[in-house]
Amino acid sequence: MIILNNINFFFNSFFLIYACALFGLYIFIAIYSSLELRFYMNKNKNVDYKMMLSFERLPSVSVIAPAYNEEKTIIENIRCLLSIYYPKLEVIIVNDGSTDNSLPKIIEHYDLVKVDIAVNDRLATAPIRNIYKSRNSAFANLIVIDKENGGKGDSLNAGINVSNSRLFLAVDVDCIIEPYGVLRMVKPFIEEEGGKVVIASGGVVRIANSCEIKDGKVVKVNYPKSFWAKFQVLEYFRAFALGRMAWSRVNGLLIISGAFGMFDKERVIKAGGYDVHNVGEDLEMVVRLRRYMHEVEKVKYKVSFIPDPLCWTEVPSSFNNLARQRNRWTRGAIDTIFKHRKLFLNPKYGMMGLISYTYWVFFEWLAPLIEFAGLVYFGCLLIIGQVDPYIFLVLTLFVYLFSVMFSLFAIFFETYTFFKYKGLHYLRKVIWFALIEMFTFHPINMLFSLKGNFDFFFRKNKKGWGKMNRTAFDANKE
Repeated sequence: MIILNNINFFFNSFFLIYACALFGLYIFIAIYSSLELRFYMNKNKNVDYKMMLSFERLPSVSVIAPAYNEEKTIIENIRCLLSIYYPKLEVIIVNDGSTDNSLPKIIEHYDLVKVDIAVNDRLATAPIRNIYKSRNSAFANLIVIDKENGGKGDSLNAGINVSNSRLFLAVDVDCIIEPYGVLRMVKPFIEEEGGKVVIASGGVVRIANSCEIKDGKVVKVNYPKSFWAKFQVLEYFRAFALGRMAWSRVNGLLIISGAFGMFDKERVIKAGGYDVHNVGEDLEMVVRLRRYMHEVEKVKYKVSFIPDPLCWTEVPSSFNNLARQRNRWTRGAIDTIFKHRKLFLNPKYGMMGLISYTYWVFFEWLAPLIEFAGLVYFGCLLIIGQVDPYIFLVLTLFVYLFSVMFSLFAIFFETYTFFKYKGLHYLRKVIWFALIEMFTFHPINMLFSLKGNFDFFFRKNKKGWGKMNRTAFDANKE
């Protein structure tokens, strides 16, 4: 009996401390995000981005978009990228060994021909077959690389090798960038405030599913029709409007979305480029780039974050696509954590080692494992009759209300600041999904993460990205 009491005391204390730390972090994130947004809005409220287009010091930018078997949407995808407002821009499409008609469609529609371009081979990649440019002067800034399949990271490295720009913007090929999105992302690199060198910048990504798109622009923002996409709207509100803004304020941001991230090209090359063996290449790239700054250049630096919704992308609208995506995210995060385990609680790496990396270990990777262990422990207590119904109901209600309030705060944050989604119908829907998320989407997400952990540790042949069928540019399929 004494042993059982000691076991109960240990687990109860552990779960209580973990929960309190998690709730405290969420409160910190909410407060710091509010402060960062207020600072950003005050600082940029009078900026004239049209005038900035004529600024002589604007750096050149290469938009690099890997594409694999995207024939259904590739023409519209490229049209969206070519419609970006920026004076020194080249658009690089990397056909990563597609087995469908993606490349022939691009060649025909944009009147492409093979060209001889000097390729800087500083980053090793799968062999490049051909490089194409258009005979139409209207598409003079379009470059298409056809290469053997090597994955997204390998495709980005190939694009970097071909790029002639100081900065590059890594995007998903299906993303839709706001007219002044690139200009807003470039702005931190020009300012370099506080003597800190800006090595990367990220922006808010929003969900394009069910939106009306015309001539490469989102002309009407609609709440997604897909059941699964509706929950992801909430996730994106919390992740971008709250989470990443807070980490940006303390200069502890470890991830820039793979769908939309700008980098200093030369520093990325010196850091070794993208890891072609990691399916979470966006997280790994930022962590490694930050390590490079600490270990090699040893200068003050910053990973900037722009809170404006700058990019619209498609999210999984089916259960299977969502499962594959979350499995991939989990495997990529674990791989990054293990490859950079030297950072753990290491004061040499400042905020990144002591806080950011440690947070990722305990509250990103281990959170679903600890939650699952807690559920198993609760089940055991229930079987042996050690559960106090009153305490259980009070704690469950507290956790539920905290979760809902945090989501409602994210919804308010988004509505008050950028107001992209409009109408009472949307508001009723998103609040309803916030109310049911804890008992529907959250446990399913936990299972996806558990499966990702299992695949990473016990299925070593599970390395691929997994296929995702695109539908966002085909309204009839949504």
